[in-house]
Amino acid sequence: MSRFKSFVCFILIAEILLGVLCNGLYLYGHQTNAGRLYRVETNRVAMELQETVMAGVNPVDMDLSEYKFIVRVSEFQAGEVCNNDYVVEEIGGKLYRIEYRVENNFSALIYINAALLGMILVTGIVLFYVYKKVLKPFQSMSNLSLELAKGNLSTPIKEEKSKLFGRFLWGMDMLREKLEDNKEKELEFQKDKKTLILSLSHDIKTPLASIDLYAKALSEDLYDTQEKKDEALQGITRNVKEIKKYVDEIVTASREDFLNLEVVENEFYLSEAIKATEVFYRDKLSVVHTDLVMEAFSDCLIKGDKNRLIEVLQNIMENAIKYGDGENIRISYEDEEDCKLITVENSGCSLKEEELPNLFDSFYRGSNSHGIKGNGLGLYICKNLMRKMDGEVFAGIHGDKFCVTVVVRKA
Repeated sequence: MSRFKSFVCFILIAEILLGVLCNGLYLYGHQTNAGRLYRVETNRVAMELQETVMAGVNPVDMDLSEYKFIVRVSEFQAGEVCNNDYVVEEIGGKLYRIEYRVENNFSALIYINAALLGMILVTGIVLFYVYKKVLKPFQSMSNLSLELAKGNLSTPIKEEKSKLFGRFLWGMDMLREKLEDNKEKELEFQKDKKTLILSLSHDIKTPLASIDLYAKALSEDLYDTQEKKDEALQGITRNVKEIKKYVDEIVTASREDFLNLEVVENEFYLSEAIKATEVFYRDKLSVVHTDLVMEAFSDCLIKGDKNRLIEVLQNIMENAIKYGDGENIRISYEDEEDCKLITVENSGCSLKEEELPNLFDSFYRGSNSHGIKGNGLGLYICKNLMRKMDGEVFAGIHGDKFCVTVVVRKA
């Protein structure tokens, strides 16, 4: 803030010095020009006076109307008081006084000073506005991002009267609430996960203990008949199935809970989601010299979550960029009953047909993913999000083209 104050002082002092300089230059130029003009006229009058005297005409009767600065011509009397500036010329043995007056025209100077003063006032007002509406509010929230980074999410963000930062602060408060909500959900999830693990661990102990007993009995040959041995083997098989059931529960719970895939049901135009996707990827693909072909489509109302649909399309586009050959990506559309089909197609498919059923599993990565960063969750997230929006997503291979089609419901 001190730097800004120094900058303000520098600007105002510079403008004041500029005003002083302009005044000085104007006055100097005005006096120089006026001095030259009155000297020229006094010289002309002196020459005309000499001609008049030689012609025997009284100099007092000279016509001075054509002279701008000359006021009067008279014989010089030493004791006579004269209120005008004058020069004395000797002509024909007599001294003559040539009086002149240099008019000071300060109207232009007044205009210059008024303009400079107005400029200083406008500059002061603008700088004060910047300080009051921009710098001061910004300084008061300069630690906002730092507090969020530290994890201080419980304190609401103070509203700022400045319209310039109103939307920014609103967005930051929304972000704070979202982070706080995610933090609470994460803590709740961790609690539920530990409870689940403890519960399943306790439940697994019983069949494990039974398997252990059966195994020891069989290894020590404690069963004297084949019938008892068969019963022990059946008991082991039964308990193994029970353990597998618990393991499946753990896997299912993990798949359902490790991602926060909430959907807000609403209605929106398809063009809104497509436009957002095109704006994001048009420049990005031009940098890597990949053609983006957007086919024409008939706009319609869609049921679902616009932001989540954009997220689905972005995941699919990222896959097309990473696993395609970089030649082109095409987005096409089809109508089918009460649905709209959006297909993202990329050239250069090296995936095998038998891998298609597994593409939407969590953490699954195809055979074409060697050396490419990823976690195998993109299409899994797309599948879950679309199903929550009463839609679907599926993949296919057509020659050397890989296609992912998103099915959305019309409103």
